[in-house]
Amino acid sequence: MKNIDLLSINTIRTLSIDAIEKAQSGHPGAIMGLAPAAYELWIRHLNFNPENPQWANRDRFLLSNGHASMMLYALIYLSNIKEKSGNNTIRISDIKTFRQLNSKCSGHPEYGLAQGVETTTGPLGQGIGNGIGMALAQKFLSKKFNKNNFNLFNYNTYVFCGDGCLMEGISHEAASLAGHLNLDNFCLIYDNNHISIDGKTDLTFSENIKQRFLSYGFYVLTVSNANNIKSISNAFYKFKLIKKPCLIIINSHIGYGSPNKQGKAVCHGIPLGFKESIRTKKFYGWLHKTLFFTPKEVIKNFKNNLKKRGMKKFKQWKNIFKRYKYSYPTLAKQLKIILQNKSINKTKINISIPYNNMSTRIISGKILNSIAKKIPNLIGGSADLSGSNCTFLKFQEAGTFSKKNYSGRNVHFGVREHAAAALANGMALSYLRPYLGTFLTFSDYMKPSIRLSALMNLQIIYIFTHDSIAVGEDGPTHQPIEHLTLLRSIPNLCVFRPANINEVLQSYQIAIKNKGPSAIILTRQNIETTNRSHQSSFKKINKGGYILYKKKTK
Repeated sequence: MKNIDLLSINTIRTLSIDAIEKAQSGHPGAIMGLAPAAYELWIRHLNFNPENPQWANRDRFLLSNGHASMMLYALIYLSNIKEKSGNNTIRISDIKTFRQLNSKCSGHPEYGLAQGVETTTGPLGQGIGNGIGMALAQKFLSKKFNKNNFNLFNYNTYVFCGDGCLMEGISHEAASLAGHLNLDNFCLIYDNNHISIDGKTDLTFSENIKQRFLSYGFYVLTVSNANNIKSISNAFYKFKLIKKPCLIIINSHIGYGSPNKQGKAVCHGIPLGFKESIRTKKFYGWLHKTLFFTPKEVIKNFKNNLKKRGMKKFKQWKNIFKRYKYSYPTLAKQLKIILQNKSINKTKINISIPYNNMSTRIISGKILNSIAKKIPNLIGGSADLSGSNCTFLKFQEAGTFSKKNYSGRNVHFGVREHAAAALANGMALSYLRPYLGTFLTFSDYMKPSIRLSALMNLQIIYIFTHDSIAVGEDGPTHQPIEHLTLLRSIPNLCVFRPANINEVLQSYQIAIKNKGPSAIILTRQNIETTNRSHQSSFKKINKGGYILYKKKTK
């Protein structure tokens, strides 16, 4: 390992140790073990432009083990990632306020606080689902817009995860779907340190991870030493050559370098302590006594590698897009609208309202098919209930998304409600406008991901059918009781429970323009459609309620 590599890795470690020590709160152990892998990815492989961090074709980097957030903040700081204003998005002053109120460097990564944070993570396993959603989005966008010699979308998605992420059920659901769809642009990096909060993972966790992911259809690589950056680099090179999603298992030591805490659960979520921090820095050969010290050579190293490569890739992409506009002007215009998210605001629903009894789920399906023709990046499906939820896009050019047809707009998520919602979050973070359906009672399975979509204000439409206790033959397991109240309790989630066909129409009109997620609650039973000409305008439902009849006074 070159001196500059070791110096850079130890800078990531010591910045993190100092920030956690100052906050007297945080998770140093994972960072100390994972820093070499994160450094190697960013310095030699990640196609990312710090000067333009929202570049559409950038590689995505996610921490599913979001408790290692300080490592991400250190990488953003060392890379000099910029805001639109031109200022660095994270400065050393921000790192010094790690885990404090109103800090950009919160305890877990929060989307929107700083450039370079691609998604909000913390609940373990969510980042895996988000990353697979981003990989799916790349496949869809590349199939739709890429042409011969015009590769506008070919980015990769890299997700770091820990033992806890792979214990969570969402990791099974999401990885199974990624393998089935052969998302070969997705790379999962597993920090195999054998430690969780309660102690060694063999307390609860003993499956063969390699065999598990091979069964999903992944290509699996193992790096036996987390400090061997050459082996790590070779694994990333192999991932980019193979035609399968990839799992890289990195055998590491939690709290690496801590004389008294390495390999122990005590360093998972507790600061090392002042004396142990000094001992650990001595082990690293870190001679700088100043806290939060950043060697100038390290900043220069990131500039000469990550930034130089990212700027080059970005300029190449801009030149490709410039020529693309002349060769494919219609597609270029459509893509520009999608990237700027302007298509949604201009969309109006034009559909004739049938004045006969009809369930709101059926009219929802008609409306969905109508707006999908006008919103080219509207894509979604259901957790194996597309027929019951009326979420299938039936027009000929819609198609079904599969490994043989990445241009399809009907996504079959399978019976994987939780993963489906996490994927939808990743898709929404990657220029798509996803919708997702299931029975209202099964919104329970999706709750953690719905909450995150609300925290991030993602434009997702949740379609929940079979409202009411009168769903019939399926019995109490399928009868939603508390679910509407639960959804309405989620801040930033706009919940509609339309009482008739007219209100369904207006609910969609509001939902497609909403700046955050929306949930539309629909019936299985037919309901009466009334002539509204003599009543108040149903357009007033955007206020949450309205006067149906206004009593005339003498």
